[in-house]
Amino acid sequence: MTQHHLELLMYTAPEPIRLANERWISRILEHLGHSRLNDASLSLPELWLSPDLLLTQTCGYPLMTLLRDQVRIVGRPRYELPDASAGNHCSLILSRADDSRRTLADFRGSRGVINGEDSNSGMNLLRQRLVPLQRDGQFFATVGISGAHRESLRWLRDGHADLAAIDSVTYAYLAQHAPEEVSGLRVVARSALSPTLPFITVATATDEQIEHLREVMNLALRELPDVAQILGLPEVLPASESDYRVVLDYQREAEELGYGHLR
Repeated sequence: MTQHHLELLMYTAPEPIRLANERWISRILEHLGHSRLNDASLSLPELWLSPDLLLTQTCGYPLMTLLRDQVRIVGRPRYELPDASAGNHCSLILSRADDSRRTLADFRGSRGVINGEDSNSGMNLLRQRLVPLQRDGQFFATVGISGAHRESLRWLRDGHADLAAIDSVTYAYLAQHAPEEVSGLRVVARSALSPTLPFITVATATDEQIEHLREVMNLALRELPDVAQILGLPEVLPASESDYRVVLDYQREAEELGYGHLR
């Protein structure tokens, strides 16, 4: 029995989501006849680029930058959740509900927080939305880096930041299973649409191997309807790099308009 890395680390909370993903992983491995390597010592980039990778999920921004030509796309999830459907999602731009500022323009000069510089949903989509509102390459007074969407939400709740962009899938999962994490927050605006976070495998995988892997992923979802329901994920769609070029289009547009760095 061959051993591979199979991890789905983009959406690991709340606990019902983590458990549903684990059941999906187990069924995929069962169908493929593979066993799972322990990846506890690997960073995300190390996992994404491991020669032993079978399947994982990444963000669209590193896919088109750090990982370009170094992995292959297996597919993209078709979530059916609020603000995520048909293979697309967006970012919800949030503030505290008791903040008197109502529009994005009102937040000029406020404190922003992002989960990371390489995040499509936390940074790139927020930057794209703020381009028309920035002045001389600046919108915020300060921008903090929290390290994770849930931490960005905590910064908002605790009053350490005023505005954050949160992946709509993350928000939907928290709103359903951990509503206390989004309590007291308000949607100020929604970003442009972006393709959902891609599933990837090693660069050496053949077209036939990728198609088979996607078929097994979908078979497992059909066999585990409760898992598909919990994840809001009825199907994994075929996908290619061309689907994700829009991520770089948003970056290029911001750069051309003098807002290449979110600040």
